[in-house]
Amino acid sequence: MFEIGLLLLLSLIWGSSFTLIKVAIPTIPPFTMVAVRVTIAAILLILIARTQGHALPREGSVWAAFFVQGLLQSAAPFTLISWGEIHIASGLAGVLNATPPMFVLVITLMTGRGRQAISGQKIVGVGLGLAGVAVTMGMDALSGIGTAAPLAQMAVLGASLCYAVAPIWGQRFSNLPAIVTAAGAMSCAAILMLPTAAVLERPWTLAPPPAQAIAAVIVLAMVCTAFAMVIYFRLIHTIGPLGTTSGSYLRAGFAVALGTAWLGERFTWSIAAGMALILAGVVAVTVPLPARNSGKPPG
Repeated sequence: MFEIGLLLLLSLIWGSSFTLIKVAIPTIPPFTMVAVRVTIAAILLILIARTQGHALPREGSVWAAFFVQGLLQSAAPFTLISWGEIHIASGLAGVLNATPPMFVLVITLMTGRGRQAISGQKIVGVGLGLAGVAVTMGMDALSGIGTAAPLAQMAVLGASLCYAVAPIWGQRFSNLPAIVTAAGAMSCAAILMLPTAAVLERPWTLAPPPAQAIAAVIVLAMVCTAFAMVIYFRLIHTIGPLGTTSGSYLRAGFAVALGTAWLGERFTWSIAAGMALILAGVVAVTVPLPARNSGKPPG
């Protein structure tokens, strides 16, 4: 149950990121926003790791794997979502970004890695979660598919694919503390994004953003990235890639709930029903059924 609580907390944190991105994106372009976000997070994570007595690995092979993790988990999806939210509604983005468990399921079944862990219960859970997202967001959000900017839709789906592959790749770091993995991956994301933002957006030429945009990026960096990544890498080790990505459903639900609380949006029966389906789906994916008693004494 503790891991379920962490998954709920992670989903709440990442669910709030959609609102924070919307606050910052009008005045801070996407590559610059992501570069600042991951750089602040990397510095913070390195400092925390050092205060806890952890040293970053020195092996080149580990850092090569960190670069892949940083690209898949942070640099690429953060940029794709930030750019996509310029062109499509946040509700549609939430629906499209709730698909990582579907990608994980397909990848696992196609590659055979961990196929034995994919039970009928988990498949049902994935379906329940996706149905819950659709019910929670409502048909208005889904109606934008095919009419909003197609490239923006593909960008958000691309981010979902990155989020699906990232925890599968991240399983190779099971011998490292979560804080070390998070610090290494985020450092590599910063190395990737800083020159990219400098070349493509020349941030030093931009007008100073307003205080609320700066505050939004700081919260994105410290809470939605640094703190969230420590939880994320722990969950990969404890509940696995499919269980961890099932938080995508909860993230979409929390995005609606936060919109209701902060923006005064109406809370309807469909939202309540959708959240119930989402929770049922997450429980089905993450909580194993009790083993049947075969009558044999334990070996």
